[in-house]
Amino acid sequence: MQKTKTKLDAIKLVGIKVRTNNKTELASQDGTGGKIFPCVQKYFAEKLFEKIPNRKNPGRTLCVYTEYESDHTGDYTYYIGEEVNEFSKIPEDLNTVTLPPQTYIKFTTNPGPMPAVLRNAWEDIWNMSAQDFGSSRAYKADFEVYDERAHDHNNLILDIFIGIK
Repeated sequence: MQKTKTKLDAIKLVGIKVRTNNKTELASQDGTGGKIFPCVQKYFAEKLFEKIPNRKNPGRTLCVYTEYESDHTGDYTYYIGEEVNEFSKIPEDLNTVTLPPQTYIKFTTNPGPMPAVLRNAWEDIWNMSAQDFGSSRAYKADFEVYDERAHDHNNLILDIFIGIK
């Protein structure tokens, strides 16, 4: 994985959410046994992205991990959606979240099949020390970006942004 340090302004996201933890998500080897997989399925099956007003980059999906109870071992809220320019005329069945301005380490995965590329990337991240990050993790917001490089689920590349202090 390639990594670079970057600072981003606040990000406004509209989508759907679920509260979970990594123990629940890792219970099944194929990634379908937790709460995230059904949330993602619903988002795409019901084409909820089409209901999002003020889309900043249509088709660019963000998966956000925020509202951490503690660290990567505790509960967190998972959002899937798109970045928007503003929160106006939001349908009642969608949620909003604002990611704070933050410094991130951006990881770009090597190409690979889903869900293996995602699981392997997160396992590498969880095993990293503060020294590997150049600082300790902030646990405010972390997110994955799925853009045109993620269209082929057998050979996708994605970016993972990990917030640091």
